[in-house]
Amino acid sequence: MVTTIHDDIAEVLISEELLQARVRQLGKEISRDYEGKPLLLVGILKGAAVFLADLIRAIDVPADYDFVAISSYGNATRSSGVVDIKKDIDADLTGRHVLIVEDIVDTGWTLRLSYITEKLLARNAASVRICALLDKPSRREVDVDIDYRGFVIEDRFVVGYGLDLAGRYRNLPYIGVLKSDVCGDARNK
Repeated sequence: MVTTIHDDIAEVLISEELLQARVRQLGKEISRDYEGKPLLLVGILKGAAVFLADLIRAIDVPADYDFVAISSYGNATRSSGVVDIKKDIDADLTGRHVLIVEDIVDTGWTLRLSYITEKLLARNAASVRICALLDKPSRREVDVDIDYRGFVIEDRFVVGYGLDLAGRYRNLPYIGVLKSDVCGDARNK
C-alpha cells in the first residue's frame, strides 16, 4: 500500500474550495481598497508563497510582489520571540502601498507590527497593511492589526496550502490538522 501525505491528516479544517472562494473575496476587497494606488505585495517566506500566488491573481488592480524571509521559529514548533530577517525586500518602496502577506498569525512575533511597519515606512512606503490567511488570536502574545483576514481558527497545529511541519505538507491543497502521532506536541506554526 502506498502512503501519501494525505494519510497523515486527521481532519480537513478548511477545504480547497473554501480556501479559493475566500482568496477571491480577499482579492476583490484589496482591489477595491487599492484602486489607483501603486501596490506591492510582500510575502513572508516560505509559508505565504502559495497564498500570495493565488491572491495576486485574484487582485484586479496593478500589483507587484516581493518576498521577505522573517522567522521567530527556526526549526522549532514554538516561537523564540526573537525576530530574525533572513531575506530582505529587493524592491524600491518609495511611494508604494505595501501589503504584507502572511500565511498565519498566531503569537504575533514574526509579524511584530511596529518593527516591520517602521522598517518599511522608513524606506518611504506610502502605507503598510497586513493580509493573513489564518488568524489564531488565542495564541497572541504581541498585538497585530490584521487588515485582511482569511479565516480565524482555534489553537490547533495546521498544515497545507503553504504551511508546514519541518518542511513537509506545504503542497496540500487544503488546510488540515495532523494526526497526533505525526505532530506530537506541535501547537503553533
